[in-house]
Amino acid sequence: MSGAASQAQASAFRPPSVPLATLGLALAVFMQVLDGTIANVALPTIAGNLGVSPNQSAWVVTTFSVSNAIALPLTGFLVRRLGQVPLFLGATLAFTVASLLCGLAQSLEMLVLFRALQGAVAGPMIPTTQALMLSIYPPEKRGLALSLIAMVTVVAPIAGPLLGGWVTDSYSWKWAFFINVPVGLFACAVVAAQMRGRPEKTEPAKVDVVGLILLVIGVGALQLVLDKGNEEDWFNSSFIVLSTIVAVFGITVFLVWELTEKNPIVNLRLFAHRNFAAGSITLMLSYSAFFAVNVIVPLWLQKTLGYTAMWAGLAVAPMGILPVLLTPFMGRYARRFNMRLLVCTAFAILATTSFLRSGFVVQIDLQHIATLQLLQGLGLALFIMPINTILLSDLKPNEIAAGSGLSTFLRTVGASFAVSVTSFLWDRRALRHHAHLTEAASSYDPATRQALAAVGHGKPLIAETLLNQTINLQAEQIAFNEVSFALGCIFLVAIGFVWLAKPPFVPKPKP
Repeated sequence: MSGAASQAQASAFRPPSVPLATLGLALAVFMQVLDGTIANVALPTIAGNLGVSPNQSAWVVTTFSVSNAIALPLTGFLVRRLGQVPLFLGATLAFTVASLLCGLAQSLEMLVLFRALQGAVAGPMIPTTQALMLSIYPPEKRGLALSLIAMVTVVAPIAGPLLGGWVTDSYSWKWAFFINVPVGLFACAVVAAQMRGRPEKTEPAKVDVVGLILLVIGVGALQLVLDKGNEEDWFNSSFIVLSTIVAVFGITVFLVWELTEKNPIVNLRLFAHRNFAAGSITLMLSYSAFFAVNVIVPLWLQKTLGYTAMWAGLAVAPMGILPVLLTPFMGRYARRFNMRLLVCTAFAILATTSFLRSGFVVQIDLQHIATLQLLQGLGLALFIMPINTILLSDLKPNEIAAGSGLSTFLRTVGASFAVSVTSFLWDRRALRHHAHLTEAASSYDPATRQALAAVGHGKPLIAETLLNQTINLQAEQIAFNEVSFALGCIFLVAIGFVWLAKPPFVPKPKP
């Protein structure tokens, strides 16, 4: 059978039950995205149980991110070599086994090794799921397919801290990984049954060994810079300087090699498609800002306002309500509108929430925080599905998996960079504001002496301690407000890039 005929049959294939196939695919994605956040809240417990420092336990998260970022661009090559369904089933089953091994780990070294394996095999899961979802739905319902995937990728990071906190407190941190085993096995069984008989187009593609090595070196070093930069004081550390040099060299040579290689492991030529290029850049910018918001808000709630991990999760959870409720409507009616207008509306809402958040004070109540999170959810509901529709619109059917993997890779690296820079700016600005506020609160100032006497009840040491705590809180709050304002500006910048894409935003016809 020719490749074109095989591709046509795969595109025409419909599983016996589309809803059941959708459930299996969605569960796999939910499990994978959930795992990116569920372990975060368990890090203090993991450190205590394994007898390591909190900084060492952070490698549980870092190794997953590094290996996942490296594996993502390989999706296109693996799809050509193995086929979409075999790759999905193999990756999901391997992820399930790796999760089991993580739960069985008896030392930090074992856990870090298995987390690296888990991140690597997780790389192809989202891109292949997206490609399979688009293939089992008719063209007029592909918006619904993208909306369903968007809903899953939104809800999972919100559920992660809540579920991780509950499992860790009630049972053990190991169950943050064990919980993937039944979900992964069920997803594999359902998809295997529903996709049986689906034709697969495969090619005896050669392994681009040089490209793979350069990718590992460049992206691995870059991820180390992003993850360890703030901790190592960035370029004041020789380790960060050396890692940066390695990252720049590795990525530069990698780009040159892949553009000249006949069978590249990462198909950079996809950027020749206008909508893919514009959509990918827009996604990277906007998702980086969005992800940074989702990281600093829970940290701010716990660090500055004194919330527990569970209450911080409850405070940010309303963001997931509207995306879940609006997903069916987005899938059915979004194509009646200009996708660029929907994305711009979403960015305007997300920018507005960031600007409103920049006016918060330490006395802000839970209701205001949750309401703003709910409004942010509206922006998210209008954002994910349209931008994915735009960037995939001018790709051929056999390019969708590679394009999805490449755009997800850019999104992942951009999010890591944004989190690192955001955390760095928040810490540095807080230190600067602390110094300015301390200068203003001089012990020679009569008003300051009067305030110290009032709060200390005649005990200077207690008064000074309370004053320093107040200054710390105010400095952190001012810095948080400044970072929130900057993230709002990034959403506005992203609006300009989305207009570089040109309609129609419909899938390319089958070859």
